[in-house]
Amino acid sequence: MSDIQAQSPAFVRETMLPPQPPPSSAAGVVLWLRTNLFSGPLNIALTVLGLAIIWMIFRTLWPWLSHSVWNAGSMAECRQIISEAYGPDAHGGCFAIIKHRWNQFVFGFYPQDLYWRPVLAFGLLFLALAPVLFADSAKARRIVLGLAVGLTLIFSAMLGGGAGALVGMAVLMLGWVALIETRPGWALLASLLYPFLAVWLLWGGSLWGPVMALAGFGVGFAVWQAGARYGLFAVALGAVAAALWWMFAAAPVAHTLAGLVPLRLTPVSSDQFGGFVLSITIGVAGIALSLPMGIILALARRSDLPVIKMMAVMFIEFIRGVPLITLLFVASLLLNYFLPPGTNFDIILRVIIMVTLFSSAYMAEVIRGGLAALPKGQYEAADALGLDYWKAQRLIILPQALKVSIPGIVSTFIGMFKDTTLVVFVGLFDPLKAMSDTVRASFEWKGAYWEPYIFVGSIFFILCFGMSRYSMYLERRLKRDHR
Repeated sequence: MSDIQAQSPAFVRETMLPPQPPPSSAAGVVLWLRTNLFSGPLNIALTVLGLAIIWMIFRTLWPWLSHSVWNAGSMAECRQIISEAYGPDAHGGCFAIIKHRWNQFVFGFYPQDLYWRPVLAFGLLFLALAPVLFADSAKARRIVLGLAVGLTLIFSAMLGGGAGALVGMAVLMLGWVALIETRPGWALLASLLYPFLAVWLLWGGSLWGPVMALAGFGVGFAVWQAGARYGLFAVALGAVAAALWWMFAAAPVAHTLAGLVPLRLTPVSSDQFGGFVLSITIGVAGIALSLPMGIILALARRSDLPVIKMMAVMFIEFIRGVPLITLLFVASLLLNYFLPPGTNFDIILRVIIMVTLFSSAYMAEVIRGGLAALPKGQYEAADALGLDYWKAQRLIILPQALKVSIPGIVSTFIGMFKDTTLVVFVGLFDPLKAMSDTVRASFEWKGAYWEPYIFVGSIFFILCFGMSRYSMYLERRLKRDHR
């Protein structure tokens, strides 16, 4: 047998066969369907059941949506149009209520000639966040900045902003964009100043009030720096100095400066806030304040100091054991009993404080989970480098813990933003119920039920979905150890 093999000539292919396309069952749509929808008896049954449910929902909702009316002056006119077009027994949505009253769902009772101010405050929010959220991606940052500037100016012009206001907005926003692109360090400082600018734009009044509130932080920082060698005592002294400034000096100095240089916008009281302006104001403030407070509480709960740890545990467990609606009632009804007589404590500020406390307790547990997920070797590495506690947390521990905690942090943010609709129970006009009931109270739109909820729910979905997608983008960008 071996002789025969030795005498047979070897076969060597002289030309390569051309590549052949894969079978249709092993590529493309067919492969995706077989892998994801029809990979086994159970998956086939679940796919068929899911398609049946989708078909039932579509068959039920499609006639109502396809018969929708967008041009009408009242519910009676909507019903008449649907009856004439589709028959006397037909039903359809009357989305003309959104066309006529969208401004109330968005701005509440905010003065119509001042709509440009909330629009500008919301546009500047993206400019303030761009150096923080998109610092490593120039392309994404420029897209966000371009959309923020363009849409803010377009919407302000559509909502009746004057020529002078539009010019001032363009100069302010373009100057801020140039600062972000050329001076990133100064842009971060401008981001820290944004909350005071937003408060002035939304509530109006004298500019010197927010300036003096900001000056309190400067006073506290100066006192802390002057006694930096005393450690925590200097921090406490700086906090006391800032509190004394706000309590006794800020208002008189602001009043004096307002008389000398009257930089002033038309005041808008808190009872005129409503709709998404109110929800976004409370949500953004709660998000910005609850994250640093949650970090502090998480570190305090893991502290080796028994008193600090006990106080953090008591606060977190108490807040997590009480419904948010209870805290809102406390903010609305009971808080004034603990304040000096004649104190005017704004209701929106009270709600922001309670929402921040509530969210920070949950945020602390999310971040504590991230801290607990880190191996002990990270702490030992920080000790080996000779870092003190705060440097170790800032440079080694917290960056890793926050990266691990991103999904939980964003979930807490989304939940808190949706919970802003609970302010209806303390007399504020949230977009979901209070504004819907207010619009339906008019005779023209009595009987509209689903349409306001669909509109408001769609906007909530867009905002929350945007936060979720950014969370996924941030996770991918920070996943450096798996590349």
